[in-house]
Amino acid sequence: MNQDLSIVSLIVHASWVVQAVVALLVGVSVASWAAIFRKIMAIKRVQKLNDAFDREFWSGTSLNDLFASAAQNAKHSGSMERIFASGMREFQKLRERRITDPAALMDGARRAMRASYQREADAIEANLSFLATVGSVSPYVGLFGTVWGIMHAFTGLAALEQVTLATVAPGIAEALVATAIGLFAAIPAVVAYNRFAHDIDRIANRLETFIEEFSNILQRNLGTQSPSGH
Repeated sequence: MNQDLSIVSLIVHASWVVQAVVALLVGVSVASWAAIFRKIMAIKRVQKLNDAFDREFWSGTSLNDLFASAAQNAKHSGSMERIFASGMREFQKLRERRITDPAALMDGARRAMRASYQREADAIEANLSFLATVGSVSPYVGLFGTVWGIMHAFTGLAALEQVTLATVAPGIAEALVATAIGLFAAIPAVVAYNRFAHDIDRIANRLETFIEEFSNILQRNLGTQSPSGH
């Protein structure tokens, strides 16, 4: 009985529909774990690069030097550095066009930084919708496999004259495997989604704070020939 009711044995002897559901859920689980590990590494990288640029930004380095460094390091820069570069680039372009209206200069720089911020937010949030889908749909897919398996088991029992627990248990157990695997796929995805959503909110709030702080610095530098310090 122990061998007959092992997980592998139950899946092997299950109906083809239950086997298909189990195979789908296992594939989804593997894909979600891959997405989780990629997202962990991506968020850590974003936080590390933002921390490094934030320290450099407030170290007293001139804005022109920071902008030159950001331009050279464009392929390996972080989200905060790219937002800074977007705002600084637009600010300098407007000043080169002899635009002296402070409102126009600040509006242009803010719009450039907001557009860059939106691109960065979209990139950081990539694959979150997949984890949300796995977390919400997997239990129902597993439940479908369970319902189908139970229907299949009772259909087979209908032809028997005497039904005992020994004859009912294997069929029910085969069906319940689908629900168990559905939960196995859903639970990590839900936990990871909630954790990533929290981390991404913190990153987004930090970037928005930086936009406001940098905007204030640019405003103070409007009276100079070029923004050089902060």
